Amino acid sequence: MTDPHAIVIGGGQAGLAATRTLLARGLRPVLLEAGAEPVGSWPRYYDSLTLFSPARYSSLPGLPVPGDPDHYPHRDEVVDYLRRYAARLDADIRTHHRVTTVTHDGDGFTVRTAHGATFAAPAVIAATGGSSRPHRPALPGLDRFTGTVLHSAEYRTPEPFAGQRVIVVGAGNSAVQIAAELAAHATVTLATRTPVRFAPQRTLGRDVHFWSTTVGFDHLPIGPLLRAKPASPVLDAGVYRAAIVAGRPDQRRLFTHIEGSTVHWADGSTDEVDTIILATGFRPEVSYLDGTGALKDGQPRQSPGLSTTVPGLGYVGLEWQRSFASATLRGVGRDAAYVVARLATTMSPARRRCCQPVG
Repeated sequence: MTDPHAIVIGGGQAGLAATRTLLARGLRPVLLEAGAEPVGSWPRYYDSLTLFSPARYSSLPGLPVPGDPDHYPHRDEVVDYLRRYAARLDADIRTHHRVTTVTHDGDGFTVRTAHGATFAAPAVIAATGGSSRPHRPALPGLDRFTGTVLHSAEYRTPEPFAGQRVIVVGAGNSAVQIAAELAAHATVTLATRTPVRFAPQRTLGRDVHFWSTTVGFDHLPIGPLLRAKPASPVLDAGVYRAAIVAGRPDQRRLFTHIEGSTVHWADGSTDEVDTIILATGFRPEVSYLDGTGALKDGQPRQSPGLSTTVPGLGYVGLEWQRSFASATLRGVGRDAAYVVARLATTMSPARRRCCQPVG
């Protein structure tokens, strides 16, 4: 293989967008994906997951999501779409290549995978995204809970929880969607630190994404300002708010502590609970950058999408990386264009050959 100009780590929506952008500039990327196919984490999400943005606002650059532009794609539609997108790229995509280490020196980067392959290039784009590592907060007594604790990343369908007492922790779209679905099969409480904030899915007959795109909100480079703000409101056509008002699920402030299987609430009441589901978000999985100086407390040191400590290193797909939409299907393309344009000057041909797997 001819030496690549850049190595893209991660074959989900962010990595595919970055790879397309590099190819469009006449550059030669190699994309390394840990899984069996370049579709990111989508196949592992819960079965009923539905995008909160219509198809017309959920596409990567160069290929619209098929079907009615105003429909809300399901998980499996997104998986199929990403498969088609990857196939159309005609790119050097290596699946089953889990990156374990990245090193940086004056000649560029050396990337090593779990099965012994080594790649070298003058630039690296970390595109494993912001949804790779489930975040499990240290809630009081959770480590001693005698019931079942799951992260939303492990939730698939409601049927296994039939008849149970379940608490879903979280105030975002996934937490509300999972809790409402479970409430038809179990007794469910949505536990939050602050009340759930709702935003209308449609205003004046148009989806909220029409308005955010029309007024340019999606494009504003305000991502860093949003990182310290409260969680985004839950988009709702009225279904989820009505479910909570009806008490299916009920909503309470986060419990004070847990003893065994007993959950204690702030008002002094208690509940015997079977399962706690943590819909508490994700963190970037970029541990392969340990030792490069690119991370602080495990988080990328970047602004906005460019490493502030390691020349030639960029990111695509981080939440709030540049804009409100940075971690979404509709946002990663813009961020990829921004990052690649600024890394392009470093992408002279690599001085070292790209090595094949050992053994």
